[in-house]
This record gives sequence, structure tokens and C-alpha cells, in this order.
Amino acid sequence: MKVEIHNLTSNPTQAWAEVSKSQKVIKIHAKPPKAGVAPNKVRIVCMSDTHSLTPHIKFEVPYGDIFIHAGDFTRCGSLEEVVEFNEWIGRLPHKHKIVIAGNHELSFDGTFTKAHGGGESPASRIPTLGLARDAIAEAVRTPNAKQYLTNCTYIEDEAIVVNGIKIYGTPWQPEFCNWAFNIPRGEPCLSKWDCIPEDTDVLITHTPPIGHGDLCCTGVRAGCVELLTTVQQRVKPKYHVFGHIHEGYGITSDGKIIFINASTCDINYLPTNPPIVFDISMPEGVSKS
Repeated sequence: MKVEIHNLTSNPTQAWAEVSKSQKVIKIHAKPPKAGVAPNKVRIVCMSDTHSLTPHIKFEVPYGDIFIHAGDFTRCGSLEEVVEFNEWIGRLPHKHKIVIAGNHELSFDGTFTKAHGGGESPASRIPTLGLARDAIAEAVRTPNAKQYLTNCTYIEDEAIVVNGIKIYGTPWQPEFCNWAFNIPRGEPCLSKWDCIPEDTDVLITHTPPIGHGDLCCTGVRAGCVELLTTVQQRVKPKYHVFGHIHEGYGITSDGKIIFINASTCDINYLPTNPPIVFDISMPEGVSKS
């Protein structure tokens, strides 16, 4: 089906006021994972928005078959941060580790680094959000930062099949503070969502869809209305995992799809939110071996 651009797409808060009239948002309280996993299921452990603060995490990352990180694993995507994250994720016991980028991975977005990498002050137009400009400048000069993620599978607008489960990941989000993987709302965003395969079982985006885990502390909605429409009406995954809006951490459902905001950092950039864990059935005839 063809997803149409919502007439209020540029104002997600207003758009949700209209869209919510025909929506269910069911809050689900996360439970600690059970000790074992059924033989016909795989366990997926989700985190996001760790922002180079993994050394300060107080909780133990639960064991699972698949580990997912939904972006913003650094503060600005510097080489040092990427290498540190790669070492941390390499120590996790999960057999499969899948990572996407977020708006803080400046060095992963070639369009961004090309636009900001020239001149005497390449980072002069980038909001610092409390970060040193020299760190940001170093990040945009880091060539091919993705090559340093050797202990996981990095995906960007692509799918991977693990134990018969199709997982698709994409880093894009509606324009947000002029950082990486930013695109205008409406058709530019929808063009990215149109690439998501309809047989996706687990969708990973950095941005939330509108109405699920996207409410900012200011009362403004940050999600994408076309992403919600794409997810609900065309792709229909079993699970949609994302982050980006720290205060949106938690699990919701529309009665059919489970939406997971797995942001590890809270609104104060403290890595206090525990990973979210779920089990998903493998297709008949597929086994972990």
C-alpha cells in the first residue's frame, strides 16, 4: 500500500491530537526475563542511547541470543568513543549483536561529515549540547568510522536474518538539532520508511513513531507520523525497537505491535534504565543450531 503524507506532518504534536482519536496506546510494564528460553524462541535484549556511558552502568546486561542497540552509543561519534563502544560490546556474551547509528554518531553519516568537514571551523554550525567543539570537529574528520565496529553487525537501511527472524535497521529521524541522519519531515522521511521490507519481524529505528515513546518533557511530540502509518498499515512488524527520546523509555502496544523505547540514559543523561528483553518465536522448522 502507498502511505500518504499526513497534512499535519510538520507538527507532530498536533498530528497526534488528531491521529490519537483512532489509536490505542497500551502501557506494558516490563518484567525481568525468565531464567530459560523456550526451544522454539530466541531472546532479544534491547538497549539504546548509552552515549559513551557504558563504564557507568550499574546493572548487568541480561543474557540473550540477540543483542540490539538502537543508536546513540556515542556522544558525537569520535574514533575514541567508537573504539570504546566496540570493546564494550565485544565483552557481551550474546551470539548476535546488531547495532544501528543515531543522530549522535556524526562520523557515521557521510552526508553530514561532507557538509561540516571543510573550512577552518568545521563544527561551527553544529549545536554542542554541552560537548567540546574540538571533539565534534574530530568526529566529523573521522574517516569510515563504521569499520571500527568489529564486534557487532552494523546495519544501515538494511536487513539481517538471524534464526529465521528478519531484523531491519535504519538510523534516520526527523530533523533534530542539526545533527547526523537528520532529514525533513514528510516525503524525505517517508522515502526512508518506504525501504523497510514488509516481511520485517523486528524493526529498529533510532526515532520513535508518533504516539509511542516520543513524548518529550516539554509536552512536545518528537515522533514521525509517517513512520507510525508505515509500521501499522504496511510493514506490521511484531516488534518496533527505537530510542532517541530518553524520557520516552518503556513499552507500549497498539494491540498488535509492541513498541519499545529502549533508551538507557534518562533525561539527565544518566544510564539508569535497564535493558528491555523479549522472546520471539522462530519460524517453524528453524532452530538456533
